Amino acid sequence: MKRSNAVTTAACLALMGAVLPTAAMADEWNRKTVITFSGPVEIPGVHLKGWGVLPAGTYVFKILDSQSDRHIVQIFNKEENVVYATILAIPNYRLKATDKTTITFRERPAGQPEALRAWFYPGRNWGEEFVYPKEKAMLIAKETNTPVLYTPAEVPVEVAELPMEKDAPVFLEMKRAPVAAIQPSGDDAVLAEVVTPPPPAEMAVAAEELPKTASYLPLIGLFGLAALGGALLANKAATRA
Repeated sequence: MKRSNAVTTAACLALMGAVLPTAAMADEWNRKTVITFSGPVEIPGVHLKGWGVLPAGTYVFKILDSQSDRHIVQIFNKEENVVYATILAIPNYRLKATDKTTITFRERPAGQPEALRAWFYPGRNWGEEFVYPKEKAMLIAKETNTPVLYTPAEVPVEVAELPMEKDAPVFLEMKRAPVAAIQPSGDDAVLAEVVTPPPPAEMAVAAEELPKTASYLPLIGLFGLAALGGALLANKAATRA
């Protein structure tokens, strides 16, 4: 009996091994990051009505889609059951990666919330530079005396509810929207002078991350099933003995 229990435990552990790596891979792909703001932060993108400025608190950032040079970032509540905003972003390269999450802001005049600028995931040389609606980008550029990314497309700013599926019409519209940069003077800036795209080799690796993650799952599952089958055969042989 003891031998039978030990074999069953081994089989369970094998199956757990087939399940646990999946969550780790998912977090690595979608860059899930828990972030706490100590003060209010103004955000770009499509947001829930009344949530253009996030109050101080804890939020979860995730990549919804990163299969092109246009990325879609979502901001959730800490329970991850409400999407506060969905933001268009483009990759921006940095020379030195850090082992901690980096969030950058655009400092505003006293009494105004800081404006969200970019998000860098730990260990990565490139992050997400956020794109603002044109009118807001013009205002921030003048206030901060720095160029700001914007889209001239008529993408809705406030909505009653945000979907979570990446094939929702609003997300497809965001991915097709043109992106430019505006200077404090109100003139357009050269996009390449505002953000530095990652090297092509790194972009290719990033684009393949999701398919690679998915391709390993059947193999892991087969290993788990093989371990279970072997355990059952061993259990049967022990019973006969």
